[in-house]
Amino acid sequence: MNSFTVLNGGIFSLIEDFGRFGLCDKGITNSGVMDEYAYIIANNLLQNKAGTNCIEITLGGLKLRANSDCIISITGADCGCTINSKKINNWKTYNLHVGDILEFGYSKEGMRAYLAVKGGFDIPKELRSNSTTVKEQIGGINGDKLKEGDMLSLKNNQFEDYNISLKKDYIPKYEKHLVLRVVLGYQDDFFDTKEIEKFFLQKYTISTQNNRMGYRLEGEQIKCQIDGIISEGISFGAIQIPKDGQPIILLKESQTIGGYPKIGSVLPIDCFKLLQLRAGDSINFEQINIEEAQEKMRLFNSL
Repeated sequence: MNSFTVLNGGIFSLIEDFGRFGLCDKGITNSGVMDEYAYIIANNLLQNKAGTNCIEITLGGLKLRANSDCIISITGADCGCTINSKKINNWKTYNLHVGDILEFGYSKEGMRAYLAVKGGFDIPKELRSNSTTVKEQIGGINGDKLKEGDMLSLKNNQFEDYNISLKKDYIPKYEKHLVLRVVLGYQDDFFDTKEIEKFFLQKYTISTQNNRMGYRLEGEQIKCQIDGIISEGISFGAIQIPKDGQPIILLKESQTIGGYPKIGSVLPIDCFKLLQLRAGDSINFEQINIEEAQEKMRLFNSL
């Protein structure tokens, strides 16, 4: 049988793709992979079609047994991955054979690793996507994280010796401090000039309250002239300022509408880097105009 058997689901391993779109009016979040760069490279290394599903491994611990010959790629955080107890490197492909054991340790830098397989996993889509959204119990395997005993069928049943790796120049470094570029939003008028200056000048720490919905930051309070707004749609990377003045960066599984004022939005490609940070790491914000932001996104989308 062309498949993997899950021997250990790890801390939080999910089947993901780019996510599901066009359903926010029904209250269904986009979901999808958190670090799109690592995900895209994982599929590119295998010459998979854009949007082919993968496994997103948060912090590590995933253990699989190959029930057929197949080709995989691994990108993202280095979790000390091994094949049959032999250490392997990220950002390249590997040939697996029947009975091989693929195991992820636990990352020391970065939060999320990605495992892609040639042709993808043969899993029915739900609402046009394989992405798992645990809080809504949709997608993936029964809308839940991977667990011991799960069977992951593979679409591709042809095997050929395959070995390719990413050039070192394109391999990201997962550092503990980032500068995130921000486009100010149309609600910035609700913030005094000194509050906006404070927002851009200070260093923030990533709170322990971080997940697929959003990253809460800790720093000097940012004051807003209003307590709230009429609830409106939320975009990926939007920065809400709640009543306590501690910014929240909204991410792939954020609520679809919200009533806190938003000072601006983080450039999506910087959000992908943010999502490799963990609690205690730090960030600064830097302003960017909309034209620069659009050009950088165009370059990224040409990958």
